[in-house]
Amino acid sequence: MDCTGNTTYDTWLTVALGYALFAAVASIFIPSPYGRFASTRYGISVSPRLGWFLMELPAVPVFCLFFFTGPRWSDPVPLLFLGVWLIHYAHRGYLFPYLIRAAPGANTSFSGLVVVAGWGATSLHGYLNASFATTYGTHFTSSWLIDPRFLIGIVLYYVSFGLTLHSEAIVRNLRSKAEVAAGERVYRIPRGGLFRWITSPCYLTELTAWAGFALCTWSPGGLFIFAISCANLIPRALATHRWYHERFPDYPPKRKALIPLLL
Repeated sequence: MDCTGNTTYDTWLTVALGYALFAAVASIFIPSPYGRFASTRYGISVSPRLGWFLMELPAVPVFCLFFFTGPRWSDPVPLLFLGVWLIHYAHRGYLFPYLIRAAPGANTSFSGLVVVAGWGATSLHGYLNASFATTYGTHFTSSWLIDPRFLIGIVLYYVSFGLTLHSEAIVRNLRSKAEVAAGERVYRIPRGGLFRWITSPCYLTELTAWAGFALCTWSPGGLFIFAISCANLIPRALATHRWYHERFPDYPPKRKALIPLLL
């Protein structure tokens, strides 16, 4: 995953990797203030649905802007990655926020600070990957579709994506619609699926999905999104694991935080 030799692209790549490093350091001390770690200390907050939607919003327009202005946007491999991108953000930016079961008392549990930080990450993510796919990714010829890196990476990505959907459904169904409508903020221990072994399977499969994306694109932009996801999700997974142990005395003692049997 070499730099492109283009000054503008490589400059923004350097900024992006610096952003990921900053996020890694900040996340060690301050869990991202949304969900169970919501806080009013960081300014304005919005509802979880609106917060998730706004945070992910730049990903599609920024990607499409740089994708369709690239010289090779109509080639088969870039178009395939466009499809991967649109499917991912149709879920993450639109379907996932819509399906959130947020109690009325959680209407301001998503910090505006997270939204703004997300704009930086998703904008860089969109630019780096779209420009690489249609301008700088010289290996994106038809032969790339039979390259082991592409084949292993795309399978890893979509297996991870499917497991993410399953884990999200388990969490979403911990509270009934009636409990949500009544304003009850009920927390329960998730069970089943990957929850048998770890506290945060959605975080694990998000990381493995972006690892697969980085592998199948073999791109600096893929490396960036994997790096910044690690920076945010690994500390958050550890904090979530501690939160469950503190709140539930009967929390499964053998369940790990993020990686089965290890972490």
